[in-house]
Amino acid sequence: MLKKSILIVFLILLIDQIIKIWIKTHMQLGDEIHVFGSNWFIIHFTENEGMAYGMTFGGGYGKLILSLFRIVAVGVIGWYLYKLIKENADKLYIVCMSLIIAGAAGNIIDSAFYGLIFNESYFNVARLFPADGGYSTFLHGKVVDMFYFPIIQSHFPACIPFWGGEELVFFRPVFNFADASISVGVFLLIIFQKHFFKKEVKAEEQQA
Repeated sequence: MLKKSILIVFLILLIDQIIKIWIKTHMQLGDEIHVFGSNWFIIHFTENEGMAYGMTFGGGYGKLILSLFRIVAVGVIGWYLYKLIKENADKLYIVCMSLIIAGAAGNIIDSAFYGLIFNESYFNVARLFPADGGYSTFLHGKVVDMFYFPIIQSHFPACIPFWGGEELVFFRPVFNFADASISVGVFLLIIFQKHFFKKEVKAEEQQA
């Protein structure tokens, strides 16, 4: 299962980085591609400071703290995943953890290195390894997001307090392949948690 876990992580990282690098080197910030001409599946190039689904964690120090925290978190999850594999844990459980660690690592790559290897994307298409250097320093890069699914575009009914008449968009957040990998892993953990943790309890009882 170790080889399969490594393969899952490698493939997710590869796909994630190919998509992000293509976006950075072919689109300006804010550019959109309507896939199949639709208004519900849009490639919308945006960047964030490193949290999932476009959320931010303010300031330069906040960005550094977030990046360091995520590196430590990936290290802990990696150790736990290796432990699961050695203990022959449930295969689907291992797949879930592999998806989560791969997604987290994918966004860490952006935060750690994109500021060094790309220039800004505001008024031009970014270049990879620009001669005049990148737009930021190590661990201060921005995470590239692109998938936007505004499946429902409407307005809240006027009778609803506070939000009456306001624009309603679902699903509003713009995300990337790494975010999707984390979300799928967490979703599967929630769905199958009883199955996973019942096995762990039984294993602990047998060892006791």
